[in-house]
Amino acid sequence: MTGAARGIGRALATRFVAEGCRVVVADIDADELATVADSIGAFAVPGDAASATGSAALVEAAREQLGKIDAWYGNAGVDRGRGLEASDHAWLTSYEVNVLAHVRAARLLLPDWVARGSGRFVVTSSSAGLLTLLGSPSYAATEHAEIAFAEWLAATYRHQGVVAQAIVARSVKTAMLERSSGLPGFISPEGALTAEEVADAVWEAGQTSQFWVSLEPDVAEEYAARAADVDAWLDSMNKTRQELDGPSGPA
Repeated sequence: MTGAARGIGRALATRFVAEGCRVVVADIDADELATVADSIGAFAVPGDAASATGSAALVEAAREQLGKIDAWYGNAGVDRGRGLEASDHAWLTSYEVNVLAHVRAARLLLPDWVARGSGRFVVTSSSAGLLTLLGSPSYAATEHAEIAFAEWLAATYRHQGVVAQAIVARSVKTAMLERSSGLPGFISPEGALTAEEVADAVWEAGQTSQFWVSLEPDVAEEYAARAADVDAWLDSMNKTRQELDGPSGPA
């Protein structure tokens, strides 16, 4: 499980260990990761799982510790930049962590899973990847790409025993939500799920092959409305943008 030093990743690792799973946790924050691993009884592999070398090192260490990898939970994610002013660095970092990290992991995992006829690849995405996130184009675009890659995995490998799933919560009480509290459109601390509630839903979904781990009914309803009439949905989003900007224009 990547991004496991805090938030959803930590909650996932805690729940899975409690269910009797042997879990390898990864995060770029080595100190916090060690604390989590020690407290729940997991094996820690600190490092940047988004990089090619970091991903390879994590997979190698996990195989050494576990013997084989049955499931991969790519939870690490970042929210960088605001509006068109977001720098190239913000865009590239978002793409590396939110998209390429999954591609690199899949390259290493899928050959063995296909040979064995089983495996589970789960990405922690966001409702922003189904809808959008006003204010943060880099996050919205890379979350869409993250889900698209998971969909591709499911469409390509499902018949060979590989399950791909996407977690698409709207708002979860994590540090990312606190940092993004000024982003309008879809996320809000009010009514946000806890990381533990997400972990419960993910564990239950792990007993199935369903693609979506969709935690809030309103997300599914809005996604269906968007698909039915995208122009009407875009008009609605633009109206929201205008209301947020107010008569004086964008802040």
